Amino acid sequence: MFRGIFQNSVDAKGRTSMPARFREVLLERFEIDRFVMTNSGPVDLGAGEFARGLSIYPYPEWLALEEKVAKGNGFTFAQLNSINRLILAPGVECTADKQGRVLIPPHLRATAALERDIVFVGSQKKIEIWSQAEWTRVTSQAEKDFPANTQALAELGL
Repeated sequence: MFRGIFQNSVDAKGRTSMPARFREVLLERFEIDRFVMTNSGPVDLGAGEFARGLSIYPYPEWLALEEKVAKGNGFTFAQLNSINRLILAPGVECTADKQGRVLIPPHLRATAALERDIVFVGSQKKIEIWSQAEWTRVTSQAEKDFPANTQALAELGL
């Protein structure tokens, strides 16, 4: 659904332009331009370090996520509280303006350390936003975590 990596920037007011292709997917697939922006789950970089970015969910996907979390399947009470406090509670409903600009709320910009150069990443049912520096660290860790020479990769066609 959402595919591609796009570099962009955040202006002094905290606005950025969502890639046109992502806006098109929102309208074509969901027939709605409303979405929810929130913190993404922290990415473990090892040695107690975590990278933090943002996630954008089309509004229907966000509602489905909230329902799944409310069921709590497979999570402890403490884990559900963490998901609620770190992911669900900070979520903000947004739309892009006519020029495709989106305001990234200050509390989300601060958590993800978004200052100027950012990266939009299509991640199937959601869009991720990373600072350029964090994206470099996340992709470096992903290379370390990538499965090597497995049958499962071959079955995927990779």
